[in-house]
Amino acid sequence: ILALSVIMLFFEAGVSSSSSSSGLENRIFQYIDLHQNEFIQTLKEWVAVESDSIQPQLRQEVTRMVELTADRLRALGATAELVKLGSHKLTDGHSLLLPPLILAELGKDPQKPTVCFYGHVDVQPAKKEDGWKTDPYKLTEIDGNLYGRGATDNKGPVLAWINAVESFRALKLDMPVNLKFIIEGMEEAGSLGLEEVIKKENQRFFSDVDYIVISDNLWLNNRKPALTYGTRGNLCFSVEVQGGQRDLHSGTFGGIIHEPMTDLIALLDSLVDTSGRILIPGVYDDVDSLTEEEKKLYEAITFDPEEHKNNSGVKKFLYDTKEEILMHLWRYPSLSIHGIEGAFHEPGIKTVIPARVIGKFSIRQVPHMDISIGERQVIQYLEDVFSKRNSSNELKVSVPISAMPWVADINDPLYTAAGRAIKTVFGQDPEKIRDGATIPIAQMFQNITRKSVMMLPIGAADDGEHSQKEKISRHNYIQGTKLFAALFLEIAKLHGQLQEASNTKTTN
Repeated sequence: ILALSVIMLFFEAGVSSSSSSSGLENRIFQYIDLHQNEFIQTLKEWVAVESDSIQPQLRQEVTRMVELTADRLRALGATAELVKLGSHKLTDGHSLLLPPLILAELGKDPQKPTVCFYGHVDVQPAKKEDGWKTDPYKLTEIDGNLYGRGATDNKGPVLAWINAVESFRALKLDMPVNLKFIIEGMEEAGSLGLEEVIKKENQRFFSDVDYIVISDNLWLNNRKPALTYGTRGNLCFSVEVQGGQRDLHSGTFGGIIHEPMTDLIALLDSLVDTSGRILIPGVYDDVDSLTEEEKKLYEAITFDPEEHKNNSGVKKFLYDTKEEILMHLWRYPSLSIHGIEGAFHEPGIKTVIPARVIGKFSIRQVPHMDISIGERQVIQYLEDVFSKRNSSNELKVSVPISAMPWVADINDPLYTAAGRAIKTVFGQDPEKIRDGATIPIAQMFQNITRKSVMMLPIGAADDGEHSQKEKISRHNYIQGTKLFAALFLEIAKLHGQLQEASNTKTTN
């Protein structure tokens, strides 16, 4: 009831104060427009840093990128602490230092709300020979699109937040909110060490935080802004089949041994059917039943399956209707096979029988699915399938990475504030969507800090994160900067309305 009252008060106050705030917003927006080339130049400098957290030989570049980010925040007047995370063990047994994590703070006014922004400045691997038309580490503008690794995931959005703060500072405007930043350099490698820091800092750094905002995902389409209130989780599996001690010649041994690759292919083939349904018993037991209320949410969303096909280069989806596609992206689990390690994959033919192969697949879980139960279900199933093959090889199943699904309350007043900011900048109300991908930090923040958590993307659906055509458009990057500036103002209004509603309730 209180939340609904706040929303109504907030709406009414927004109507009466819109004229007074529009002049301030216009000044800020004009500054952003006039300095957009400078903002793009900074993004170019950031994209040039090969902060690939997957490849150990580039770890120093990740650390350098984290330090550059901290310097940028300090230049705005923020205090920025570099938290050491220790080291982790590589697959070859060697240890490697983790890049530090940034905890930054700007403003400590107890009368203002405190907003914490999460982002990351590490990227996925990228090489020109992978199929890029441009150098992935040289930001290149083509037809209004800024191509480069990290442009949308996640250097562009991190910089958009910083650009918004810079605009207030340059205009000598008082920040309407206190700001905190938690920025890491290992998100693409599983956010090693992050959860421990959040738990440790929950009573200090996060103690006075009111709202947490994450900008590390995309819109549902290329035209309409979005607010994201849920994501799927992820259970990653490694399936190792070990045969003899060394690779063998297929002419000498083919036909007289159980081949590890044959076993592995049979195991992987047993996971899903031709319709994409997961064949592991029990996987769907904890998936929520579809209600009529939820079904209406999908019907109201603007989504063009043909546009989604064009963005991905896919000829046909498993499902035909908008509603079926969105449900299988958001509210149902999926299983994807990612690759095989140890198999010959170079051009040409090599008639070898690999002695050891490792298959890699993952299950995108949805809210209410239990990770520990999912692990047991998969491992038991693979062991059962393998035992029926009567193979002399050895099977080992492990779970290198797991992340919880997340869902938030779309009626939270924070979403109302963001919706108003989006309407101000883009002239339309946002889509309220889920995301089929996994953003583990959202659930982590929500569980540990118990704060309001929101995902506010600025990238379009065709930004190609992780792909050979990753980009962010100039329009989205600059309008996204305006969005974050408008969000600061709207959250300040929200905070005032929350206090007013609380005081009214206490008086009554």
